[in-house]
Amino acid sequence: MRSLYEPGEDTELLITQVEKLAYGDVLDMGTGTGMLVKAALKNKNVKSVTGADINPYAVEYCKKTIKGAKFVQSDLFENIKGKFDVITFNPPYLPEEKKEDLETALMTSGGYKGYELLIKFLKQAKEHLKKDGFILTVFSTLTGPEEVFKEAKELGYDAEILDSKKLFFEKLYCVKFKLAH
Repeated sequence: MRSLYEPGEDTELLITQVEKLAYGDVLDMGTGTGMLVKAALKNKNVKSVTGADINPYAVEYCKKTIKGAKFVQSDLFENIKGKFDVITFNPPYLPEEKKEDLETALMTSGGYKGYELLIKFLKQAKEHLKKDGFILTVFSTLTGPEEVFKEAKELGYDAEILDSKKLFFEKLYCVKFKLAH
């Protein structure tokens, strides 16, 4: 896979929150071009930043273009060690399109209904969040937000919508997930 996800409105929503809220040790899952890593590095409350992506091309691109962060190739948390204060994730969140090629699908599709990858991420993230840590993520009305919030609650997360943006055919949500104590 030699293509990188082009940052769009979803990335912009997350950048604003990362610049405002990130602190301590930050993990950016699915880092792509590293835009969220760059945003975290701007925050003086951030100690360390790690970017992870399944795409080896994305990891190499970030290693060459971004200084001050660590990058690792990983299928979600497969190669991730340790716990983090903040985990960011701009996941592929659109429902599967039958006519999409595999490379495009990996960048845009979150599964048959759109939310399956996000739920898998939330399940795995629990083991990598520090006690008062949180997740910043984004998804769309096309993803099935009701199902995402229901599944997240069953996994022990509290959810807070931090921002949203209406687009022509969908509404994007920037959401903070925190484990309920």
